[in-house]
Amino acid sequence: MSKLNQLGITVGEEGKANIIFDSLFPNFLHIEYDKPSEYISIYWEAYKQHPEENKNLNGKVFEYILATLCVRENILPLYLNANVAFVPNVKYDLMFYTKERGPICISAKTSLRERYKQADLEAIALKYVHRKALCYLVTLDVSEAKKVKEKIKSGDVIGLDKAVVATSDEFNDLINELKQYKFSDPPTVKVIESNQIITREKVLDLN
Repeated sequence: MSKLNQLGITVGEEGKANIIFDSLFPNFLHIEYDKPSEYISIYWEAYKQHPEENKNLNGKVFEYILATLCVRENILPLYLNANVAFVPNVKYDLMFYTKERGPICISAKTSLRERYKQADLEAIALKYVHRKALCYLVTLDVSEAKKVKEKIKSGDVIGLDKAVVATSDEFNDLINELKQYKFSDPPTVKVIESNQIITREKVLDLN
């Protein structure tokens, strides 16, 4: 079983992206780097040299790189492809739960074009339920990230808090920022709470 499988980064049979990721380096826990962006660059450059690298696998490999970085940086627990209560039909790429802000999500996109819109809609849906949540778009697309930053500043993008290039110093700042929070498992949701509960048992006791 691969380390990704052992950790739960991948589930079930090993897919192509998993096999390629594992083939890049003997052990991601042993890679030496000075800052998080360097870890991303080391892995992504190695992947781009792989003979089976292709656009269909880019997104998954990028997610694995980000997830393993979180393991290395001890930003845990980490939830992948996560569903959130009362936010239907959305799976969040990477998610954490913090005592200070509630959910924090990272949408991982190797390239953007129009895909930032999906990340923004997902962020809006999350914040509709969790008002203090934070939502970050992390990408490798330098030019498109700049455009999204401008849209965030102008108010055309309202759900995302930041668009960050994973190989930049700004990404290092984001990782340092995340490490300031207290991470925990999310609370169990009690859908209805009340001190005034009328039950069948109480009604029967009236007789």
